[in-house]
Amino acid sequence: GLANEAVGNVKQAAGNVTGNDKLVAEGKAQELKGEAQKTVGDAKDGAKTLADKITGKH
Repeated sequence: GLANEAVGNVKQAAGNVTGNDKLVAEGKAQELKGEAQKTVGDAKDGAKTLADKITGKH
């Protein structure tokens, strides 16, 4: 998640500096992919925490 976000941000910045709209778009797509991966990971962590509370595991 974080790696994709970081690479996406770098691609966007490089695209902006060079005027490469394709690179900017690729960077934005990769950044969004990273954000989605983080969201899924956070949801999984939350579900595990909830399951542990329900089952009494800490």
